[in-house]
Amino acid sequence: MKNTIIKYCKNWGFILFILLILEIFIIGFVNTNFLNISNLLYSSNDFMHIVIVSIPFTLILVTGGIDISITSVMGLTSIVFGMLHTFLNMPFFLAIILALLCASLCGLINGFLVSNTDINPLVITLGTMFLYKGIAIGIAGSSGAAGYNGITDFSDSFLTLAYGSLGKIPYPLIFIIFLAIIFAIILHKTRLGRQYYLVGVNKDVASYSGIAVKFTITTAYIFTSLCSGVSGIILTSYFTSARSDLGSDALLPTLTSVVLGGASINGGSGFIVNTVIACFFIGYLKQGLMSIGISSDVSQIIVGILLILTVTSKIIISKIRLIMLNNKILNKVIF
Repeated sequence: MKNTIIKYCKNWGFILFILLILEIFIIGFVNTNFLNISNLLYSSNDFMHIVIVSIPFTLILVTGGIDISITSVMGLTSIVFGMLHTFLNMPFFLAIILALLCASLCGLINGFLVSNTDINPLVITLGTMFLYKGIAIGIAGSSGAAGYNGITDFSDSFLTLAYGSLGKIPYPLIFIIFLAIIFAIILHKTRLGRQYYLVGVNKDVASYSGIAVKFTITTAYIFTSLCSGVSGIILTSYFTSARSDLGSDALLPTLTSVVLGGASINGGSGFIVNTVIACFFIGYLKQGLMSIGISSDVSQIIVGILLILTVTSKIIISKIRLIMLNNKILNKVIF
């Protein structure tokens, strides 16, 4: 029994889950409406796009990369879908498929550039972020939807993507569960998942081991951009408007969630379930702070501080472990 408790206490995902439960009850103590199950379920729609993109974003951090173009891909997918569905009168499911193909192409470009050059992924995706953003703004301007309202007049069937539910469970939450299961299997139970970890630890060793490093890296970026596109579609349904700026605030909470979930910014570690729990922890933190009268600007500051503390603590812990390991080796040599 004691060993079981110690094992769970060493599991960061379990600790995160406990912190999430404590967070909900603490905020609920201040504002009792926050503890309402329906409120908790439907308020999660406000940050579902963060969860959707954070899940595959974990793969990128596991490989030792980063992608800051995700917000631009969301906006580009949204505006492409709006143009196809509204201006070209294309059925919304076909427009969704083509818009997601566009998002996947963005990921392919990112992955190709990252895997075939020695340029830092941060620099590459910074460039593509502005590229995709510019294309989205250009499409919006040419279609007369450059204003705040964007492209509207969507059908009720499309709006059910964000507002529909199966019983009391919203569709986006059901999709999150399905997506988390799929990517957890990919990362933790397949050969491709093992390759992500090996590439993140050492690309040269992975290459010498016969792993297709370029292909492995590229798939991570394609998955992430594809899910960024899905987030853009859901945001379009949620706001009943297709705009080029949708998801513009998603980068900070996405990066914070993945790092808080245990993924290393240096690559080689990361867990899908932990990422999902961290997303809900940060999402409900922001929702809870706003429910007790704290502005969204302040909550953004808190999320930023949380990211800094998480990264700093990981660096300190890794250095302590290295010192302890060196001392252990030294003691063995001496004695």
